[in-house]
Amino acid sequence: MTATEAAAQVLGSRARRDVSIGAMTTYRVGGVAALFVEVEGEDDLRLVADAVRASGVDVLVVGKGSNLLVADRGFDGLALALGDAFAAITIEGTLVRAGGGVALPVLARRTVAAGLTGLEWAVGVPGSVGGAVRMNAGGHGSDVAATLQRVRVFDVATGEDGVVPAADLELGYRASAVTATHVVVWAEFALEPGDVERGEAELGDIVRWRRENQPGGQNAGSVFTNPAGESAGRLVDAAGCKGLRHGTACVSEKHANFIQADAAGSADDVAALIADVQARVRRASGITLHPELRMVGFEPRPEVERS
Repeated sequence: MTATEAAAQVLGSRARRDVSIGAMTTYRVGGVAALFVEVEGEDDLRLVADAVRASGVDVLVVGKGSNLLVADRGFDGLALALGDAFAAITIEGTLVRAGGGVALPVLARRTVAAGLTGLEWAVGVPGSVGGAVRMNAGGHGSDVAATLQRVRVFDVATGEDGVVPAADLELGYRASAVTATHVVVWAEFALEPGDVERGEAELGDIVRWRRENQPGGQNAGSVFTNPAGESAGRLVDAAGCKGLRHGTACVSEKHANFIQADAAGSADDVAALIADVQARVRRASGITLHPELRMVGFEPRPEVERS
């Protein structure tokens, strides 16, 4: 019996088979997950943990799919996404608790409407609170670490469940101690009193800036992290990669750190283009770019292994 089959026995009717998780990402390309569970509450989290411990199956937390690329061949494991039970926002004074499934733009707008400031930057990031904590998402001069106080984390590999102070999460540039088997149940942010009108104007400015400077369509935002003291987009542009195409994927002409996928395109084409851009930038500048994109189900590529 395979790990997937063993997990399916434990999960029973809570799991669906061969679900297209590529379609759940902002790239909207890629394959299926052998098993998929939409987690509707804490009982489901515990059931998933039971299945993982009993089978050893690989786990993928999909979130909003805004920083994820799934190979065309799919993911031979258990994928999960958080349902509406994890989408609540509560505000007490300047303390905000948001479920791990809350969309960041929703959180930004709700906190501004409540007369708070500190999360305006999040209006332009199409991810979830859980994903944002894991990668310490940020933009426009701020990030999660600036206001995060603590999180509740459930480990589906062990069943461990606890509240962790932000200081213990090792939050760094697009990085944290949150692992692939951790589900962020909720996160608490300490904000400051703000002015609603000023906050709404800032939200508008951020949205407008992103529309003017970043492409729409099928992409996952910035592909590469910025090297220390450098801009990944500038390096990609300087290496002559703007407009570079591999099959159904191309480097954006509008912003060189974005890779676009064609409608009904191939995730494998996106991955091949990422590797090609890495190689070209390395040859041109001697700098190795590292993807901030999470890539699932791909065979290791020589270009990536050398990075």
